[in-house]
Amino acid sequence: MALESFAADHYKVPLLDVQHYPLDSKHFVIENRENYPVKDYISPHRRKFYKIFHMTAGTGVLTIGLNKYEIGPDEIAFLHPDEIMSWQTTSAETGGHFCLIHPAYFGHEAEHVLQLFRQYPYFIPDKAVIQLTSQQSATINGCFKTMLREDRGNNEDKKQAILLQLQLLLLESKRAGKTRPQTAVSEGFGYIYRFLSLLESSFQVQNRDAFTKLKTAAEFAEELHVHPNYLNALVKTQTGKTVRDHIQDRLLHEAKSLLVQTDWGINQISDGLGFSGQAAFTTFFRKKAHISPSEFRKIS
Repeated sequence: MALESFAADHYKVPLLDVQHYPLDSKHFVIENRENYPVKDYISPHRRKFYKIFHMTAGTGVLTIGLNKYEIGPDEIAFLHPDEIMSWQTTSAETGGHFCLIHPAYFGHEAEHVLQLFRQYPYFIPDKAVIQLTSQQSATINGCFKTMLREDRGNNEDKKQAILLQLQLLLLESKRAGKTRPQTAVSEGFGYIYRFLSLLESSFQVQNRDAFTKLKTAAEFAEELHVHPNYLNALVKTQTGKTVRDHIQDRLLHEAKSLLVQTDWGINQISDGLGFSGQAAFTTFFRKKAHISPSEFRKIS
């Protein structure tokens, strides 16, 4: 596909920003779309959060994996943590809610609710968007409003109330059972999806003995069977950043994650991320984050 054709096909400006969820994000987040409008973005997998969002007004283009949905009012979407997704708003009007739920939020006392999420039939890309009746949509909107009110309140049993509303939301959506048709994404977007997927799979530093083998833009292009210049042009056109920029951004995000979420030494993190030594890691981190790794760990 010619670059000009790709740029004109479905994904227009503004650019989709590749976003990673904040390292300090709460295990449960809920927002009203009117007060917290969703910007155009791509979210790579390993988000660790289930995401549910409900539309009461406005329209947009949602991609989940390699499936594209044009969705609007009275529709609800279910996103699994392991799927790459993107969102592009296509109207000035917006309305509804969204929530993020980390598996750790459920805890031992609500393991049964986590099992509902794991077994729910709509957390898969080709069945992820459900069309609701106006009455079903109103009921689900009420669930979100109750969860938002409880989350912002001080009731000691607010988590129980939120879990009950989540179960009711899943039940009402399952009763609706009318999944929206989807179309395949463009070839160009497919390359971006697969690049992000390969990039994420490169960062599997789960223990002190594991390490990342950093790949170059040319190596990613070779795995995707395209010319490096073509891949770079596709990624730059859609996200505003080069392949190399994304590699470095992802490397920085993983470094920050390990600094915040582990007690590993700086040299162990450096080795795990494939740097030649601690000095090279510190130089990279300071250049990208404008602070040393040890200083970042102290303030995080």
